[in-house]
Amino acid sequence: MTQSPTQPQARAQINIPAAHPMVMLLGSGDSLLRVIEEAFPAADIHVRGNEISATGEAADVALIQRLFDEMMLVLRTGAPMTEDAVERSIAMLRAAGNGQGDPQGETPAEVLTQNILSNRGRTIRPKTLNQKRYVDAIDEHTIVFGIGPAGTGKTYLAMAKAVQALQSKQVSRIILTRPAVEAGERLGFLPGTLFDKIDPYLRPLYDALHDMLDPDSIPRLMAAGTIEVAPLAYMRGRTLNDAFIILDEAQNTSAEQMKMFLTRLGFDSKIVITGDITQVDLPSGTKSGLRQVQEILEGLDDVHFSRLTSQDVVRHKLVGRIVDAYEKYDSRNGQQDGRAEGRESGRRDRRQGK
Repeated sequence: MTQSPTQPQARAQINIPAAHPMVMLLGSGDSLLRVIEEAFPAADIHVRGNEISATGEAADVALIQRLFDEMMLVLRTGAPMTEDAVERSIAMLRAAGNGQGDPQGETPAEVLTQNILSNRGRTIRPKTLNQKRYVDAIDEHTIVFGIGPAGTGKTYLAMAKAVQALQSKQVSRIILTRPAVEAGERLGFLPGTLFDKIDPYLRPLYDALHDMLDPDSIPRLMAAGTIEVAPLAYMRGRTLNDAFIILDEAQNTSAEQMKMFLTRLGFDSKIVITGDITQVDLPSGTKSGLRQVQEILEGLDDVHFSRLTSQDVVRHKLVGRIVDAYEKYDSRNGQQDGRAEGRESGRRDRRQGK
């Protein structure tokens, strides 16, 4: 029996400057070190004083050395290192090593230290490479589509960019809108005024605003028209100048509604449209405006499509795995449905003597 050739072993010694306390680099109770050890089970990592040594396959050792360099860059900016940030940094470095990284050469440190907005001691930052690309696209283009599954930060990051634009006086108002299609015909049977009825469908937008602004200032800003939260139907017939406009849950717009919304764009304005094309709640037979608009506007100058995946989910880790499981199920069932349709078509042809 022939043995497989052993991989060449390498060793690296990483000296940590005294300016970086080891507890910040390794985590409380070595929690960050354990994440690294679990990610590189074939490597031996030892810590002695302010020195870290890594022994193992050359590719692993090089990546571990690069990882600690990136972690120190992040800590140098004052941004914290968390277990999640370490896992995402490892994933980014591995993707780059496999030729799947960012052609622009963005590093984990650049992604994890890009501050969008700070409020009450909390800073909003992108957490993945795709999220950083999405945020950068919002800066660089007039119309941006953020398309991806739940939990990828599509709406939250767009809201943070809107508040940043308002605070820096790039725009004079923020307009937040979403279709209330989930209510359907039942809207008329709900108690209260029209705004009472649509409030549950706009509530996620209010919740995000409360994370980013002083809650006491929000009613004043809304009364002054500086911030407007309204259902999509209220956009018809308007021209929206000097505004940052976000259309959320865009998969639930019809083709006509999407065209209507896009043509509201006025001077000195920016539009961000977010949605998940796997969660369409439209009546059967109605084509999603978000699905159609990709075919129409893809490649148009100053329009950008940012696509996020389960790898960009920033909620509980299980959410990403749930998204992947549903995608596999849909793909499997779609193939089975196609085969069943083909068999039925064949039977019809045979019956008709074709």
